Amino acid sequence: MTRQDVRLGRVLGIPIGLDYSWFLIFGLLTWMLASSYYPDEFRDWPPALYWLTGAVTSVMLFVSVLLHELGHSVVALRYKIPVRSITLFIFGGVAQIGAEPPSAVAEFFIAVAGPVVSLALAVFFHAVQPMAASIEPVWGVVKYLAYINLALVLFNLIPGYPLDGGRVFRAIVWAVTKNMRRATLIAANVGRFFGFLFIFVGVAQVLTGNFGGGLWIAFIGWFLDNAATAQVQSVMFQGLLRGHKVAQAMSDRCAAVPGNLTLQQLVDEHILGGSRRCLLVTRGEDTVGLMTLHRIKEVPRSEWVTTSAGEVMIPLEQLKHIDAEAEIWAALQEMDRDGVNQLPVTRDDRVIGMLSREDVISVLRTLRELEA
Repeated sequence: MTRQDVRLGRVLGIPIGLDYSWFLIFGLLTWMLASSYYPDEFRDWPPALYWLTGAVTSVMLFVSVLLHELGHSVVALRYKIPVRSITLFIFGGVAQIGAEPPSAVAEFFIAVAGPVVSLALAVFFHAVQPMAASIEPVWGVVKYLAYINLALVLFNLIPGYPLDGGRVFRAIVWAVTKNMRRATLIAANVGRFFGFLFIFVGVAQVLTGNFGGGLWIAFIGWFLDNAATAQVQSVMFQGLLRGHKVAQAMSDRCAAVPGNLTLQQLVDEHILGGSRRCLLVTRGEDTVGLMTLHRIKEVPRSEWVTTSAGEVMIPLEQLKHIDAEAEIWAALQEMDRDGVNQLPVTRDDRVIGMLSREDVISVLRTLRELEA
């Protein structure tokens, strides 16, 4: 989870969190239901019941979204693809799947799992309506959830990446062309088309007087266009990095510092005095760990003169590392999976440098200049 998430717990080992933007949409949705939808549907309720029913409906809607994302996640886990987290935010939810699917078939089943769950929920809530009819507020909630889950199915099946329908479309194009990159570019550009279409429809709605609804539609279109554009750029970066090895991007200017060096000496001589941020801790001729600024900051400044680097370092056996001959793109995916910003680079089981996201960005900038 990022610092913008409120951690809720874990389901199937997957961290679940709320982005702060969720609280905004929760409040707006509750207000809309309590002030407009339920008063129009049920005219004789006391005001407090409108607000209570609106809040319960909003919570249940996001429970439905969470189940939708868990549908994707469960199938991804079946294909041995890690799921880093599920976050609920202003546009619903997103499952952070840690790697690309291994095949078009896997992509298809992972993508379609979410809409299948939402469709099952829509059928379930529709089926229980007769049983809830005797309690009007419960019937109102169930009726709305049946409608909104069906709407989620229809919206998500729009064939534009990154919507589920776009991922299904990508899987089909991938199966036909046998080329995931080409399929991703096609699906993402279709996603951009739908993004622009939503923006156009939203602006038209605003101009005809439906300011709130039109603005929301345009906002969704803007989000789709940005997400699809990011995917196009990701594919372009992957293409630029193809064939380039970690050894070409890594920094080999890492300072080797003995484990008995104090943190104060480390900061004075290597970080401030040598402008070093890549620090490998050694014992004799062997590299035994990695020192980061974050680890140093965790130690009170008054203890720097008595605390050694060996006591604070991240032991090498706890670090993920990447081979010098691995492709840069594979290393970047490894960083994303593990949530780290740098990886030790090894050759013949010896650390020979560090690869950071900044190193990758620098290589990308150079490759783009050369290509231009």
